[in-house]
Amino acid sequence: MSLDARVHESPLIGGTAELGAWFRGSERPRERWKVGLEHEKIALLAGTLEPVPYQGPRGIGAALAAFSRFGYEPFLEDGRVIATQKNGLTVSIEPGGQVELSGRPWATAREAHQENLQHLGDLREIASGLGLRTVALGYRPFTALELMPWMPKTRYRVMRQTLGTRGPLAKNMMLMTATGQVSLDWRDEADCVRKVTASARISPLLVALYANSPLADGQPTGWLSYRSKVWNEVDPARCGYPRAMLDGSFSYAAYVEWALDAPMLFLRRGGQYLDPRCTFRTLLAKGWEGQPLTLSDWTDHLSTLFPEVRIKKVVEIRAADCNGPALTGALAALMRGLLYDQTALDEVSALLPPLGYEDHLALHHAAQQLGLKARVRSGNLADYAKDLVAIASRGLKRLDPLDAPLLEPLAEVAELGRSGAHEVVEHFERERRPGVFLERYEI
Repeated sequence: MSLDARVHESPLIGGTAELGAWFRGSERPRERWKVGLEHEKIALLAGTLEPVPYQGPRGIGAALAAFSRFGYEPFLEDGRVIATQKNGLTVSIEPGGQVELSGRPWATAREAHQENLQHLGDLREIASGLGLRTVALGYRPFTALELMPWMPKTRYRVMRQTLGTRGPLAKNMMLMTATGQVSLDWRDEADCVRKVTASARISPLLVALYANSPLADGQPTGWLSYRSKVWNEVDPARCGYPRAMLDGSFSYAAYVEWALDAPMLFLRRGGQYLDPRCTFRTLLAKGWEGQPLTLSDWTDHLSTLFPEVRIKKVVEIRAADCNGPALTGALAALMRGLLYDQTALDEVSALLPPLGYEDHLALHHAAQQLGLKARVRSGNLADYAKDLVAIASRGLKRLDPLDAPLLEPLAEVAELGRSGAHEVVEHFERERRPGVFLERYEI
């Protein structure tokens, strides 16, 4: 989530070494490590399958403004509310009106989870008063793409024009998907490398555990995580897995090199969003209108890259579909237990069989379609799911036992070998009335 606040004076970029130093400036000592959640929800007009427009008394704009009753301050762009904030907590909108919590960094997963529960309580009260409802699914299951409204945020208008031409499903991603994400810290470059590469290796397993989007256009798609499948056809230059995350060569410099070759989606100058139509590397070399680029331009560019594991000022784990609050809280506990305890990090780094780059991509795609039944060498992902949760549980018991109970709903998924997507398909076969079907997933 980015609010694209007004650009202030920013240091000029003299060379690529400064871009790697930008990541070095995000390092934090262990005692300052935190965990944060992002949780997107799909919004509908209550009693209908219709998406929620921005305008009007029942619109997304009215919903954001209504958060003021809970002490939030509106964030305006061109006189319109595009987000609302309170003490570092942000509630904002995605391009298709998805409502997103961008939580604060917390010392524990249970604090991040409790913040999300409080947010969902506030959202339910607002939605009830406006005649709206939000559902926890990874992809909007019934509405056709061409019927979706676009939220009036300048960044999204520009991305519609630029990213929308990069891949056949780019607009589906922007308008139709919803996810749960967790953000974590690192100590130094070596620690960042270990956390990023371990997270990349287990991302197919996370896709399978959190698959919750098997429907689109009112029908089963044949993919348990259709949301994740959509990302395959958004933009190969900025999505998926940078090869360095999987071949043993990852570093700050490697991520910089990958990011430099991604086409820019926009450049902000004078309050306007411009389309440079080139890579960041090209624009860094030639400048813009005779002026070097700035670190704010780099920050903007990094926010338009969408690998399965992303680094900005934090490591972002991006593999999960939107699920309900219990599994979302479990995601925060899982990644805290895996990445913040050194023994657990050693164990999870060696959990899955080593795969080459192409084999890893094949596993990722199989996880999108088959979930925990996806094959891994002579077994399948279900064989590793219980071990993954157990490693995290042991890590939390060493690190902070009070976070460990959050893993219980995920442990159940692993034990059964069935993500939420299986239940969605079965429920759809029993209940073909879309409005009634969606009641089960309201949050």
